[in-house]
Amino acid sequence: MRMNSVPTQNDVTESVSPITAPKWGLVCITISDQVRFRTITRARFLAFDAEKRRDVLRELYADNLRRLHTALEFCRENYIGLYRMTSALFPLNDETEGEMILTELAPALADIGAKARLYDIRVVIHPDQYIVLSSDSASVVATSVHLLTQHGRILDLLGLDRSPWATMILHGGKSDRDDRLVETISMLPDCVKSRLCLENDEYAYGAEDILRVCRRAGIPMVFDAHHHVVHDKLDTYEDSSIAFFTDAARETWQVPDWQLVHLSNGSESFRDPKHSDLITLVPSAFEKVSWIEVEAKGKEEAIAALRRTTNLS
Repeated sequence: MRMNSVPTQNDVTESVSPITAPKWGLVCITISDQVRFRTITRARFLAFDAEKRRDVLRELYADNLRRLHTALEFCRENYIGLYRMTSALFPLNDETEGEMILTELAPALADIGAKARLYDIRVVIHPDQYIVLSSDSASVVATSVHLLTQHGRILDLLGLDRSPWATMILHGGKSDRDDRLVETISMLPDCVKSRLCLENDEYAYGAEDILRVCRRAGIPMVFDAHHHVVHDKLDTYEDSSIAFFTDAARETWQVPDWQLVHLSNGSESFRDPKHSDLITLVPSAFEKVSWIEVEAKGKEEAIAALRRTTNLS
């Protein structure tokens, strides 16, 4: 099945000047209605008969692919060089019907991936936090590996590199389980392990903890400065540890220029875990980083404000 309504690589025949990769990355959606995606609950899906389930997912997946095309166009028009694709792009893709529809749509996914390459937009993904590779439950780990493998398959269908360029970002999960986490990572299929990066969080795996795991597992670290601030109860982004972990994380990337960091500010106070609408504080250590995902509620408006108020653009 070919999704004719999704623009293909052949449709883009004009010369496109590649944009210079900016430092800013858009996370999933825009604050406006320009980039939005549809979903469906498992309960509603299971209420349909088998044939209806296939029809529902086929239409939903096709529509979300069109919306993904819109997201890439938005990034191109606004000179945004990195886009974090929603991990819910294809709801229920772990169901038999979902896997079948993705196979049908393989040519359309390949076209979208080709467009990302043509536009020189780096595409990454951050699977949901319920994926826990360090869980004490074998069934939770097995389910987590299965879901990650599905994400890896989607990135493969998009034709994205099996490397940290097409970053798949994950948190450490259950704390104080380094050995289990490293062992599970070592057994992941290549479509996941080749792209996997670990990010520090506020509570279970701080920057020091996740750096230790990344070094042992041989995978890159995504440093989140705000998570570090909350975890270590810091009062400034100029604390020496911010520069230390920014540099230490860069050393875990086989290609240092691919280093990706996360930037956010606290909403009500500096150490508030909730994200603010805009970014008013940027660690000076991030001046040396090539790729910065902006985790702010203001989305594209936060990126535009950063370009006006910093020298990092």
